[in-house]
Amino acid sequence: MQQFLRDYLELHGYWVLFLGTFLEGEAILIMAGFLAFQGYLNLVGVILTAFAGSFFGDQFYFYLGRWKGPLLLKIFTSIARKFHKALKLIEKYGNLVAFISRYTYGFRIILPIILGMTNLPAIRFLWLNLISALTWAAIFSCAGYLFGKSASLFVEDVHRYEPYLMLALLGLIACMWLFHFIHAWLRKRPARARLHRMRQRCREQEDNGKA
Repeated sequence: MQQFLRDYLELHGYWVLFLGTFLEGEAILIMAGFLAFQGYLNLVGVILTAFAGSFFGDQFYFYLGRWKGPLLLKIFTSIARKFHKALKLIEKYGNLVAFISRYTYGFRIILPIILGMTNLPAIRFLWLNLISALTWAAIFSCAGYLFGKSASLFVEDVHRYEPYLMLALLGLIACMWLFHFIHAWLRKRPARARLHRMRQRCREQEDNGKA
């Protein structure tokens, strides 16, 4: 089974990683870093593949926004809902948004699209995206690699406990995602409370009008 997994990852692992980082990426990149520690993948290959997927992904989303931005706002309500929040981030951080977009939860794909709809020069976005993609790929792949390295300090035979370590890593990633969800929910709670009060007032006004 272990040999089959090794052969499969050597053949398809980098393509899966490329597609994963093209779309989103943190979870699959951390896992790839751990698999690099286990010897299934090469760490430099993981970093370069993730860099390529992330870089070309954001370039694609940027030009998608530049060419089809208004149409996307009409078709996809999720983009339209986050449009004004993304603009506020762009107004606050300026060109730095192009660098930090892949680190922002919930705006990983939307920010490059909206940046493409602004007057940000394409060449400036390219250079910011280049630096950001490289640092992002190195940080998260090394995080997975260091997880395996840390585990080896406490577990003598890492390969023997490999399934349990992968489950533990998946649990940590799930906790990270859960933290993001809870944080986003708490941030939206005041807005939901205001909306609830507004609806209550509207209902009260309607009831008074009927009376």
